[in-house]
Amino acid sequence: MIYTKKYISLAFAALLLSVSSCDKDFELINTNPNAATDLDPVYLLNNAQFASGNQAMHFYEGQIVQQVNTPFTGVVEAGNHNVLNDANTRSLWNGLYEGPVRNTVAIIEKTKADPNQSNIYNMARILKAYNFIVLVDSYGDVPYFEAGKGFVESTYLPKYDDQKAIYDDILKELQEATAALDPAKPTVIGGDIFYNGNIEKWRKLGNSLLLRAAMRFTEVDPTKADQWVDKAVAGPLMVSNDDNAFVRFNSPAYVHPTTSGLTATEKANFFAGEPFVNYLKTYNDPRAPYIVVRYSQRGTDSGGEINTNLADQFGLPYGYSDVTLPTAPGYRGSLDLYSQFRRTTVLNQNSPEFLVTYAQTQLLLAEAVQRGFITGDAKTYYETGIKAHMDQLKGYDATINIPEEVKNAYVQQPGILYDPATALEQINTQYWVASFRSWSEAWSNFRRTELPRLQPINYPGEDASVKGGFIRRLVYPNREVSVNQTNVNDAVSRMGANVLGTRLFWDK
Repeated sequence: MIYTKKYISLAFAALLLSVSSCDKDFELINTNPNAATDLDPVYLLNNAQFASGNQAMHFYEGQIVQQVNTPFTGVVEAGNHNVLNDANTRSLWNGLYEGPVRNTVAIIEKTKADPNQSNIYNMARILKAYNFIVLVDSYGDVPYFEAGKGFVESTYLPKYDDQKAIYDDILKELQEATAALDPAKPTVIGGDIFYNGNIEKWRKLGNSLLLRAAMRFTEVDPTKADQWVDKAVAGPLMVSNDDNAFVRFNSPAYVHPTTSGLTATEKANFFAGEPFVNYLKTYNDPRAPYIVVRYSQRGTDSGGEINTNLADQFGLPYGYSDVTLPTAPGYRGSLDLYSQFRRTTVLNQNSPEFLVTYAQTQLLLAEAVQRGFITGDAKTYYETGIKAHMDQLKGYDATINIPEEVKNAYVQQPGILYDPATALEQINTQYWVASFRSWSEAWSNFRRTELPRLQPINYPGEDASVKGGFIRRLVYPNREVSVNQTNVNDAVSRMGANVLGTRLFWDK
């Protein structure tokens, strides 16, 4: 049996529930003025998926991992200068809590007692787990067990839960929900924008996400990481790019929120980061022409002439403002001579947003083998992950085709060729590349492994709490601190100061 729903567009679902807002109290976020429990769970799932993609690409985190950069201050300033910017940090919080969290909680509450809706119930549990991985990895202790229950239990100011306890429940939820998915039971067709109701693909997503969550424990509790990695690989994992979980922004009314900004109002202000460009250049990466380019007229809509020659690409160095940039070693003489991201591919306004990918999963498996958690051929996983990301670029432009012989030559060259002595660095540096645009995930993996080996961003006037040159977490939004003060204070007393430099439990 299947549940079939016809949708005119994502816009209809978005009209039912607000996707995001930059300026709401948590009391409002934790309620639902549109009575979500009275809406069809399929509509709620559709909206939760779309909103998850809407919040996946934040330039704040991309600056921290040194893939995107701007020398400017003001509204665009954040990770590039290790400074606090509430406008940027609160957008992720509000966007996830009032969108995916609220809607998945509503689905779970509405369907948990109905055997005929067990599949959408478990899909919602998996999607909820994904979003709370992002929230915990970004902020630390957050409302979890009471989150989104204002309309169910009249809990309008939810308590904050210990981040490790949340992760423990996420692991449990992913394992249980994935195992409970059943192709013999009714599914969802038309409203599931990930997989159109394909239960096997949802199982692969659940296990691949479980692998991601398990690997967060490698530095703080390797035994636990090992145990949960074993559970993840016992089930089906993603086996090709066809299994990728992504949201496609393919409507004139719903263009990608970040890429549309980077190609419009901010088209002259953002650049590719120097370490990222240098890495692509060092190994003559065949992905580079589709990612970094130079425009002759970067401030215009067309960009003018496009230069894809890799030798002519230069990333913008970190630790400088537009005033001090001329003092940077190797300064090019003008911002026009620094590389930006290609507008017709990775910054295409109708481009997809990838949440969990086959490439990432293969690279995590390579690391799991290298650490001795599982058996297998780490080299094969590693090379497969690299090639998978090269093929994934077709999602941005279907004409992109990196020939197999070019892929093979890339993975066989010195420095890229798998070397057990430097394997962890190789794997996680490629994970950094494969997570381009998925900057929340790139940042989390960087904090976990301290790889790739990036130079600290030591900017004059940076936040005093930032030690070692890198932001470790985002701070709670100012309004949340004001409205939910008692629960915020409890979290701070347990976790540590509400500052950019406080480390998460797995960030050791």
